[in-house]
Amino acid sequence: MHDTVVIKSNKAGMTVILDPDIPFPQLLSDIGKKFGDHAKFWGSAQMTLTIEGREVTPAEEFSIINQITENSNVEIICLVDTDANRMKRCEKALNEKLMELSCQTGQFFKGNLQNGETLESEASIVIIGDVLKGAKVLAKGNVIVLGKLSGTVCAGVAGNKGALITALEMAPAQLRIADCTSGLDGRSRRLGRGPMKAYLENNKVLIKPMKKSVEIFRKLR
Repeated sequence: MHDTVVIKSNKAGMTVILDPDIPFPQLLSDIGKKFGDHAKFWGSAQMTLTIEGREVTPAEEFSIINQITENSNVEIICLVDTDANRMKRCEKALNEKLMELSCQTGQFFKGNLQNGETLESEASIVIIGDVLKGAKVLAKGNVIVLGKLSGTVCAGVAGNKGALITALEMAPAQLRIADCTSGLDGRSRRLGRGPMKAYLENNKVLIKPMKKSVEIFRKLR
């Protein structure tokens, strides 16, 4: 009996090779069992993921990532696509969507915020780039940084205590949600590995890792 799921490691992460003839629900079960049985081998790690062996839809890709993260301590930081044409199509679609959203709401900012710069938003804002030390972001809604956060971010500035701050790399000088400020010392030290989130609980700013990489993308909806 051959394996329906084969896992290979590489310098950047791992490649999961899937049997092209097995029904996808069975493959998902096999992926979960495979990673569950070898969780100690992989340990706690952040990896890229490449899927080979069969064509999968975006929804199926998310299902595969969920199976891996739910059955092991592996965090998938990105999905590597080996189909060059599909990568070009996805990049074009993403840029078109960002342009559309930017024109409609002004909620997207592409680029790095430099020392001394301040970015303000009347709603939530997604920053595609880094917020460098000495830069500041003010938003009435959520602040999502698809890059490194080293500056200061104030979310929910109109009193929204349900606002969130997320970043792919969290090393802020200071964070503020509504009228509550975190106890950071302004040195912009890295707070943990991988994507992290800050939120209010009992009027305190808590900063915790995001257990699944896909969680940050759900915040965009």
